[in-house]
Amino acid sequence: MLRKQAVFVMAPVSLTRMAWMRTILLILIASALQAANFSGSAALDYTRRAVGFGPRPPGSEANRQLQAYIEGELKQRGCQMSEDAFTAQTPKGAIPMKNILCKFPGTTGRAIVLTGHFDTKLFPAPRKFVGASDGGSSTGLLLEMARALQGEKRTDDVYLVFFDGEEAIREQWEGEDNLYGSRHLAEKWRADGTLRKIKALINVDMIGDAHLNIKKETNGSAAINGVVWKAASDLGYKAYFLDQVLDTDDDHMPFVKLGVPAIDLIDFDYPPWHQDTDTMDKISGQSLDIVGTVVQESIHRLERQ
Repeated sequence: MLRKQAVFVMAPVSLTRMAWMRTILLILIASALQAANFSGSAALDYTRRAVGFGPRPPGSEANRQLQAYIEGELKQRGCQMSEDAFTAQTPKGAIPMKNILCKFPGTTGRAIVLTGHFDTKLFPAPRKFVGASDGGSSTGLLLEMARALQGEKRTDDVYLVFFDGEEAIREQWEGEDNLYGSRHLAEKWRADGTLRKIKALINVDMIGDAHLNIKKETNGSAAINGVVWKAASDLGYKAYFLDQVLDTDDDHMPFVKLGVPAIDLIDFDYPPWHQDTDTMDKISGQSLDIVGTVVQESIHRLERQ
C-alpha cells in the first residue's frame, strides 16, 4: 500500500539570515527559561531557612541575620533594592527596625505591591516562638516570588516589601503597638507620592498552614479580592479561597486607611498561632504553592487592567 508523502522544499536561505534567525531563537529560549512559575517547594525551603534563625523579634540579632539573608537573596534577582530603616518607639523603648524593598520596574508609572512581615512575636524565655507560618511563610513566599518574577517583562512596577515590626511588642495587640513597619512605609510613600501610583497592594500573612483556608478579609478592597478569588477559581483552587469573611488588623491596614486598594490574604484558622508549636511540620509546600501561584497570576491580571 502506497502512502502519500509530503515533500518540503526549502528555499535557499543566506547564512546571514540563518545566523539572525538563530540569534532570535536563542533569545526567545533564554527569555522562556528566565520566566519561571512559582515553586511551593522552593518557598518552603526559604521558609525553613528563615525559621532556622530562631525567634526573630525586632531588634534581635536573629532578626538582623535574617535581614542580611533576605538582602543577599534579593541581590541575585536583578531587582532594585532599597531599605526603609527607622527607630520605632515601643512600650519597651526605642527599637531599630528595617523594611526591605525589592522593585521590578515597569513602564506605566503604576505600581502593584506584594507585602509580608519577617519578624516574629516577642515572648519571654524560656519560650521559643519561631513562627513557621506567622512570619516565616510570608518571608518564604516573597523570596520565591522574587525568583519567579525575575525573568518576566513588566508592565507596572512590582514591589516586594518585607515588613519588620508587624507584631506587637507587648503581649496584647493594642493601639499603635503593632504594624510598625507598614505604618512607617505608608507614611513615607504618602509623603513622596508613591502611594498615589499604587493600583493594588496584596499582603500575605500566615499562608503556610498545611490545612489551608483563606477567607475574604472585609476591611480591604472588594475589587482586588475579586481579582484574586477569580484567579484562584480559574486555576482550580476555589476550595482554598473561601467565600466566608473575616476582618483583621494587619499590614494592609495602614495603606487602606490612606486610600490604597489593598487586601490581606491570611489563614487565621490556625491552632498553633502564637504558640511554640508554630513549627515547620505545621506548614506545607503545597499551601505555599497554591497561594504563590494565585498571587503571581493575580499580578499578571492586575497589570492588564
